[in-house]
Amino acid sequence: MIRKFDFLVIGSGVAGMSYALQAAASGKGKVALVCKTQIEEANTAKAQGGIASVTNLKEDDFQKHIHDTLIAGDYISDPSAVEQVVKKAPEGIKRLVEWGVNFDKQEDGSFDLHREGGHSEFRILHHADDTGFEIQRGLIEAVRRHPDIVVLENHFAVEIITQHHLGIEVTRRTPDIECFGAYILDPDTRKIDTFLSRVTVLCTGGCGAVYTTTTNPEIATGDGIAMAYRAKATVRDMEFIQFHPTALFHPGESHPAYLITEAMRGYGGILRLPNGEEFMQKYDRRLSLAPRDIVARAIDKEMKIHGLDHVCLDVTHKDPEETKHHFPNIYQKCLSLGIDITKQYIPVVPCAHYLCGGIKVDLNACSSIKRLYAIGECACTGLHGGNRLASNSLIEAVVYADTAAAHSIAHIDDYAFNTDVPEWNDEGTMSNEEKVLIAQDAKEVEQIMSKYVGIVRSDLRLKRAWTRLDLLYEETEELFKRVKATRDICELRNMINVGYLITRQAMERKESRGLHYTIDYPKHAYDQN
Repeated sequence: MIRKFDFLVIGSGVAGMSYALQAAASGKGKVALVCKTQIEEANTAKAQGGIASVTNLKEDDFQKHIHDTLIAGDYISDPSAVEQVVKKAPEGIKRLVEWGVNFDKQEDGSFDLHREGGHSEFRILHHADDTGFEIQRGLIEAVRRHPDIVVLENHFAVEIITQHHLGIEVTRRTPDIECFGAYILDPDTRKIDTFLSRVTVLCTGGCGAVYTTTTNPEIATGDGIAMAYRAKATVRDMEFIQFHPTALFHPGESHPAYLITEAMRGYGGILRLPNGEEFMQKYDRRLSLAPRDIVARAIDKEMKIHGLDHVCLDVTHKDPEETKHHFPNIYQKCLSLGIDITKQYIPVVPCAHYLCGGIKVDLNACSSIKRLYAIGECACTGLHGGNRLASNSLIEAVVYADTAAAHSIAHIDDYAFNTDVPEWNDEGTMSNEEKVLIAQDAKEVEQIMSKYVGIVRSDLRLKRAWTRLDLLYEETEELFKRVKATRDICELRNMINVGYLITRQAMERKESRGLHYTIDYPKHAYDQN
């Protein structure tokens, strides 16, 4: 089946919905919003903290927010991207409010602002402790109301369409690669339809699911990044993966893992090995209160030294009633797994949290492929550099959705549908044995990435990951050519592609910088002399 939409938006988080609403409001045509699962299941909803924007001009200003972002990014950030996001943030907040998003306010009507690590002022807008969920709710209601937005749930994008599908050889050096839409799997017919578009926008989120444990939902398999890379788009900064040091270790819940807040260490929680031995004194004088990246690296090292699959957080020395009062949700969650945190250690493990790299885009969110835009976590705008400043991700998505919408609306009349695109060849069958192989290979990718391309890297580990992923790549591509495409095998291909990109770009960075730490270059980039 061939379907035509003026704007094809793949992904339904804050970036995708913000873009869809602005594109639809332009009156330039129909918008398709393609969701891999249900529209509610984007990573946006998991963002507990808030959204950063300068709103209190008495205490704060743009220059302070820019400075904080550049420091957090370890001075790899693109200054023009940082300036654009910071200066356009207040307009982005205004749009969210107009679309029906509620932020907590003071009695005088001003925003109730929080402050988070790395921020020099109070500038985090929030809605209790479920800001992402509230943004998602407000945007979903606005999207559902709009007559020019067609929401396609449980549809899976398989490939973006370029000249390659017209029989033209396309390489990374080919000038003027152009995107004509995407091949998308329909869950009802189980067939892959041809979606032709004048403009295509990738907003498919991150890639945490390539690791054994992640705060991301299991759908975060890096699909947009992998599709763009296969289409020969530029992808960069994939080595910068942000890890959270303490997720609840529970093998049944690893995508997403349940987070044990850092506030628990602030409350007096002590990190220990399962035998009760403390270890943070070996790594930092601040012990369990050291910054997130130092704690994550220390836990990772102890797990590797002792061959452990987790360490423990101990609050048994604290008053039981006080612990229950301060952390009622964590207490109940652990109790449901048979762990009374007032008497037993909490098993914890670091987990993949956020991707700072992705599809390289300019200030208008244009990728290196014409008519193809990328926004949200799958894009590398240059804002985050080597590490993300807390609560900058949601505002980045909103601002770049705006610049992408403005640019694409201004140019859409220059683009036509390409009706020469062939339909997908869906010959082949899939046996149960092949399904077992795909599930096993996906687990293997997660293990390779977690053990060799995790928080602490080395040349030897990265080379080993590269070799293993190469073998999986060859096997999977061979299988893909002869079976009917399903979501499972497409996700596996994407996970292998993304794992390869993270590994290769980590191998290329011969320094410890931002979130990339390697024992072969242990000194920070600035301390090499």
